[in-house]
This record gives sequence, structure tokens and C-alpha cells, in this order.
Amino acid sequence: MAELTADATVTTKRTPLIAGNWKMNLDHLQAIAFVQKLEWALSDASHDFDSVEVAVFPPFTDLRSVQTIVNADKYRLRFGGQDLSQHDSGAYTGEISGAFLAALDASYVLIGHSERRTLHAEDDEVVAAKVAASHRHGLVPVICVGETAEDLEQHGPSAVPVAQLRTALESAEKGKEVVVAYEPVWAIGSGQAATSDQAEQVCKALRAVVAEVLGDEAAAATRILYGGSVKSGNIAGFMKQPNVDGALVGGASLQIDEFSAIVRYQKHVG
Repeated sequence: MAELTADATVTTKRTPLIAGNWKMNLDHLQAIAFVQKLEWALSDASHDFDSVEVAVFPPFTDLRSVQTIVNADKYRLRFGGQDLSQHDSGAYTGEISGAFLAALDASYVLIGHSERRTLHAEDDEVVAAKVAASHRHGLVPVICVGETAEDLEQHGPSAVPVAQLRTALESAEKGKEVVVAYEPVWAIGSGQAATSDQAEQVCKALRAVVAEVLGDEAAAATRILYGGSVKSGNIAGFMKQPNVDGALVGGASLQIDEFSAIVRYQKHVG
């Protein structure tokens, strides 16, 4: 079993995950074309999906189309939903049950993205309920945490994301997989990413929270991603850090050449 050292750095090999959040972009026809081109680009580059996993998070209306082409052509690309309801069924107009995502062969679901927290007033308790819902339906929650510029100035770099994650994990089922995505809100879409050292500092603190709530073995296995103005030019620096296991990519995931270059970050790592 991998060991968690005193400083929360984990000595184990976790398969890196590079994930693209398409947000409210691309209709189902555009999604089909994008997935095909991404698969072709990575195949032409002889990408090893066992060494770096790749996932995309399309809008809900695209998921059936993405599922169809992935399954029919046996792509190794994985996909997930951008959100899910904390409720399994019932009178919740406009919400998406985890059962529906599972029926579409989704592997993952984003939970607690900063835009859901700010634009839809989702608090930590709602995020925790959604983590529980994802596990009920066999989905891997990608739990998004991060601080605003005001949070950073008032509380420091890790206090807010650590508190967010601790609450979210309280409803997670022990023994089931979770992924954590650290997305400093001040960096999203700004073009100004955190430094690799800043990302490592927070991701290290987040791994310690996983150990505290779910145990050392879970902390050793849990992948922690960085998100916020990730580009092909800075991904290698993040991936050299011991507690950064991948990236949740926003705008750059909508550009085939740029996203495939991010996925192939190992080519840039000395």
C-alpha cells in the first residue's frame, strides 16, 4: 500500500487525468466532430491512454451523441456530466439525475464548479449532497474547490478550498473513487494561472484533507487536478509537482491542437 508521509506527499503512481470542461459551448453535432478530431489527433501522435487518461465534459444535450461515437468506434476517451441533481427522481424540473448520466455510460461528473457556486448559489452542503448522489449511481465525482481573489487576501491560499473539500467529503462513500479539482477562481479565464508552486501548496493541503476524512489509502489513490488558465505552455510545470495529478482545462479544451498538446504534456517534461 502507498504511504502518506508526514507532509502529505504521497509515494505512489496515480494515472494522470487531463479533462476538458466545454461549459456551454458546442452543440451535439459540433461535439461529434470535436471528439472525432481529438481522437484522431491523439491517435496520430500515438498517445498512450493508459499513461494519461483523457476525459471531456460536454453540455448535457451532447452526451448521447458523444456516447454513441465513443462506444461505436471504441474510442478510449472518457466523458462525464457538468453537473447532476442531488435528487434521484421526482418533480425537479430542469435537473439531471445521476441515474440518467449512468445510463449514458458517463464515468465522471463535475460537482461544485465555481460557476455553479456563484451563479446558482450552491453552498458546501449542496455540493456534499451531490457527491453522495454521484456515488449512489456509480459515478466518480470531480469535486471542484477554489478561492476568489478576496478569499485569497483574507484567508490565505488554502483555507477556503480545504474547508470546501472537507464538507464535500463528509458524504462520500468510503472505498469509492473521488477526484479533486483545485481551481482558483481568480485564475479561471484570466490568462494568469497560479504558479506551479502555488498549485502544489494547495493540492498538498487538499490531499491531507482526503487523508483526514477518508484515510491514508484514499489519499494515496486520489487524483488532484489543477484548473485555471491551463495551457500547453504551462502544463508541464504543474505536472512536475508531486501532488498535482492532472488538469481540468476550460477554454483551451475547445481547441483541438492546444488540448491535444496539453494531453501530451509528457513530451514537454524533461
